[in-house]
Amino acid sequence: MTDERTTIAELRQLVADFVAERQWEVFHAPKNLAMSLAIEAAELMEHFQWLTVDESRQVVGNARALSDVADELADVTCYVVALANALGIDLSDAVRTKMLKNAVKYPHEEFRGRFKRD
Repeated sequence: MTDERTTIAELRQLVADFVAERQWEVFHAPKNLAMSLAIEAAELMEHFQWLTVDESRQVVGNARALSDVADELADVTCYVVALANALGIDLSDAVRTKMLKNAVKYPHEEFRGRFKRD
């Protein structure tokens, strides 16, 4: 399976099946999932914590580091999907809606190649 061949619906079902097989639904309250998501995101950040920007870009050339980062990114993704499942949020719709809001907030003519703070 690859990103090109796997749908979000398939990932949602994969996570839902994993949770159901373990009868973990009782633990998957939105609060718990949001906290777990933050914890996993922090674990992902640890891999980059003391690296320079250039060093962080070189992780792609380090198979072990890249594998560790992929594991943490997968954990983050699983919790995002589990939270969407628990709340009945359509991720595709949510991302599209948010990108439309971002396009209004950050028009490309004004923000291309730079970011400014208000």
